[in-house]
Amino acid sequence: MSDTFLEVIEVHTYYGDSHVLQGATLRAARGKVTAVLGRNGVGKTTLCRTLTGLTPSRRGRVVIDGVDVTQLPPHRISDAGISLVPQGRRIFPSLTVDENLRIAARPSASDGWSVDRAYALFPRLAERRLNGGAELSGGEQQMLAIARALVANPKLLVMDEPTEGLAPAMVAEVGRLIRQLREEGISVLLVEQNTAFAVDVSDVTHVMHQGTIVHSCDAAVLWKDEEIKSQYLGVPGKS
Repeated sequence: MSDTFLEVIEVHTYYGDSHVLQGATLRAARGKVTAVLGRNGVGKTTLCRTLTGLTPSRRGRVVIDGVDVTQLPPHRISDAGISLVPQGRRIFPSLTVDENLRIAARPSASDGWSVDRAYALFPRLAERRLNGGAELSGGEQQMLAIARALVANPKLLVMDEPTEGLAPAMVAEVGRLIRQLREEGISVLLVEQNTAFAVDVSDVTHVMHQGTIVHSCDAAVLWKDEEIKSQYLGVPGKS
């Protein structure tokens, strides 16, 4: 079995005439946390949408666990094992917490992610299971978005800006969860603007700029690279 679970190979994605992903290439290892970092507007969310089939690429290839899914519709890509935690949560506001989870749940082995296990992970959701999505706080909505992705029992969890707008305590909780998923063998592709958070929880980092990957390295190495952090991530160098 290959250590590589996801391959993105020279992918070009457009919105109309706007060329957003310009030959993006990266690999994500099985059972590891792979971070994609970059400033606003460099194509990170478009990468997530391309991987999940929401905005298909015009050129290039996306390979999941050895299967080319480049031109498959989103539901077929989901069947292949990818689940998305979208930026902005995108829960169903008119459905209850329980309904949001149950419409996304998929059968799994006995040790997989069930709705009950999601409630055990996020007790606050269990307490509010009959509340509508629109009644939840921002942190609770993020819990629900993550839980909804997990009950689909993915092999690769794609997380688009999961810490955006969260209080520090909730950011720490998201970090704890990502580490737990890695321990359970779930591959995570973390798309983040919070460099310190991403470096702390990831194994490998890719830096995106103008629709392509310009730098790749181990997370610990990136944190020591003052030039890359300053030039591409807006992290001030040491004075």
